[in-house]
Order: sequence, then structure tokens, then C-alpha cells
Amino acid sequence: MLTAPGEDNRPLYAAKNITSFYLEHGPKIFPERRRKNFFSTISNVLGGPKYDGKYLKSLIQGLLGNLTLNRTLTNVVIPAFDIKRLQPIIFNSKEAKSDVSKNALLSDVCLGTSAAPTYFPPHYFETTDAQGNIKTHDLVDGGVAANNPTLVAITHISREILLGSFELVDMEPMNTSRMVVLSLGSGIAKLEEKYNVKNATDWGLLGWMYNAGATPLLDIFGDASSDMVDIHVSTLFQSLRNEKNYLRIQEDTLSGDASSLDIATTKNMQTLIQIGDSLLKKSVSRVNLETGRPVPVQGEGTNEEALTRFAKILSDERKLRQLN
Repeated sequence: MLTAPGEDNRPLYAAKNITSFYLEHGPKIFPERRRKNFFSTISNVLGGPKYDGKYLKSLIQGLLGNLTLNRTLTNVVIPAFDIKRLQPIIFNSKEAKSDVSKNALLSDVCLGTSAAPTYFPPHYFETTDAQGNIKTHDLVDGGVAANNPTLVAITHISREILLGSFELVDMEPMNTSRMVVLSLGSGIAKLEEKYNVKNATDWGLLGWMYNAGATPLLDIFGDASSDMVDIHVSTLFQSLRNEKNYLRIQEDTLSGDASSLDIATTKNMQTLIQIGDSLLKKSVSRVNLETGRPVPVQGEGTNEEALTRFAKILSDERKLRQLN
């Protein structure tokens, strides 16, 4: 929604509005009563998603209306997963401008990529091509295929360059000296022995899906996918001596309610805001290629200072392109 145009053709929302948006709507998207009652009976666990998603659907459709993907103010790349075809689907505004079958409603794209299995129901919608043929979409959360979509974005840019359709015609694929990548994580639990063989040995299907209020299988797949992408991209930029052009900001010490996906109480939301503010003051971190774990980098300042540096690079680049 940060790239959706408002009536003045300016962004519908600014990044500074994210906090107030979640404080207002988070408790309604993730109602506490529904969350607490979900694990009370086996029928709830096995009989449907944790939330019906009705409020989220109404909210997104109300905000975005009939806006389509081709109208975003900047180029966007959004992954989802089609459970009917068992393959990822990548929505992007560039293709939406040239192929009407890929020009979905922004609300449908948002609902599809946020339909996390076990939390929300899958999202279905249709698009039509120039000949009137209908294309169906049976989507769940893009995190199933790309929990960390950084590599999806980089690959998209490289593909555009190879096809000769990228706006910088003299740029080579994977030229990291002319590429800046900002990767914002949503936080992960503190590194700890959360699961072990002794406990998991007796788990069946239900144990792997739900255990003491946690979702082991989803945790494992999600964290593994995100970490592998971070390691890959960080290794790429470091090996090409452009490590400062890749900035990964991730809080990896979450614990208790703060590490949950859906606890949207006022107390927990305020805790998350404080964690976010503190994260800005932390030193820039980078993956250690031997251990695969992020470590603070000496001499590169804080995350806040690195973001300011990135913003200046992008601002200067935009001014240069406008002159040309």
C-alpha cells in the first residue's frame, strides 16, 4: 500500500503511517478472543484457519478499491504461491502494464500474498487476458516460496536487464556496484534451543503443525528460507567487494509474545515499537561467511545511519535520472 496512489497521485500511505495503521487495525485483524479460543478444542486446530480474514479483506478492499497493479507509483515485485498449480507466482507492475492477464487488483495481490496457511484462508480471484480467457489464482502467502523476497527482487532486475527492458540500458546483470539492496526483516526469535530431537521424536502430523502454541514446521521452513537468502545475497555482495550496498536489518533476539506472528494486544504492539526503535540504534550487522550468523560490523555506524546513507544514494540517483 506504500506504492498505491491516492487521489493526488501521491502514496496512499507513507512509511511513518505503518505504526498507527497496525495499532488501529492489528487487534481487529488478529482478534485476541479468536486466538485464545483456537487451541481450546481439537476441532478448532484441525477444522479451519485461526482467523476468518473477513476484517482484513474488508479493510484492504476498502482502502485499495479498484486500483490495479499497473498503477503503482514505483515498480513492485510481490511473491505468492498458487496451491492449485503448486508453484510460486510473482506479481510485478512492469508486466502488469503490458499483459492485462497479469494486471490484478492490488487488493487481490495483497490478500493473496498475506494468506498465511493456518492463519488465514487462501485467497481466490480471476483475471482475464486480451482474448477474454479467464486465468484463475488460488493463492497463499508468498512466504511459502520466498519468506525473504530479496532474491526475488534481484532476480527480477537481472531478468529485465537480460531482456533489454531495464531502464539503465548500460547496466550488466548482477552488477552489485550499481545496485543497493535494503532488506527489512520482520524479526525472529532469539537463537535458542527451541526444538530438539528428544521432544520431536514423538511428534506426528499434529505435533509438527502445532506444539505448545507454536508452529514448528512453519517456523523451520520460514526461518530456513529467510536465512538461506540472506546468506546467499550477503555472500554475493561480499565476494564482489560491494558489501556496503547490501543492508539487512533484522531483529534476531525476540522472545515471548514479541516473537509471535499474531499477538496484537496493545501491550505487545508497544513492545514491538520499542524493539523497532532500539533496532535503529544498533550497529550494522553482516553475515559471517563461516558461521552463517549476522555479526556487528565495526566502523559502519548504526542501522539508522546506514538507512540515511541509502536514502541519499537513491535521492541522488533519482535527481540524476530526471536530468537525463
